[in-house]
Amino acid sequence: MANHALDLNPPDAMIHLSTHGSDWLWAAFSFITVVLLIVIGLSFFQPRGTRTFHQLAIVILTTASISYFSMASDLGAAPIVVEFRAGAHVWTRQVWFVRYIQWFITFPSIVLSLLLTTGLSLSDVVTAIFMSIVVVITALVGSLVPSTYKWGYFTMGVVALFYVWYALLVQAPRSSFPGNGAFKTGYLLSAAFFSFILITYPVCWGLSEGGNVISPTSEMIWYGVLDCRRLHCIRARVWQVH
Repeated sequence: MANHALDLNPPDAMIHLSTHGSDWLWAAFSFITVVLLIVIGLSFFQPRGTRTFHQLAIVILTTASISYFSMASDLGAAPIVVEFRAGAHVWTRQVWFVRYIQWFITFPSIVLSLLLTTGLSLSDVVTAIFMSIVVVITALVGSLVPSTYKWGYFTMGVVALFYVWYALLVQAPRSSFPGNGAFKTGYLLSAAFFSFILITYPVCWGLSEGGNVISPTSEMIWYGVLDCRRLHCIRARVWQVH
């Protein structure tokens, strides 16, 4: 009798998620869902028209919750031939496209939620959001490419990520903050923390989908910790506004 998600949804790749990895993902899903429910509850205490950050947080947390439910259930992955492998045997690895769908929504939304408290021009905000989308798309395409050309996409994504850092840490702090700079300290702390977290995503990609150095379970733990810490920025923004 099936008693685990991996029994009901067996992996279709040779290098795949373990039951312990699935258990970790269920724990992350539970944590994100609890935070989502708290933010939804807090939003009802805000007057209409002042719930922008709460609603952005709800969008981000809902997307992350669905993504982690899918990954914990061993759904939303595709078997991709790895570039680096031992011997002549062809190995396939699970690549979780559902994670990139999540990032496609959550990464630009977090960037938007941070920049909304600054005086950055609309064109600069739109460009920063676009570059954050480029980071996700290049990472997704690179993870699905079995040849060494994946590193070309990786390089383009890192370049786009540098632009996001530039917008968050250079352009935005130089702008005029509303409310006589009331949000500036909170923004600087959140943006610095968020930017630091972003540094480790390319490292994890290079060791998992890119280089096939760490297992999918280790990949899930690494990305899961980063995602939960990244979502901490959203929780902090909601608490600050609330």
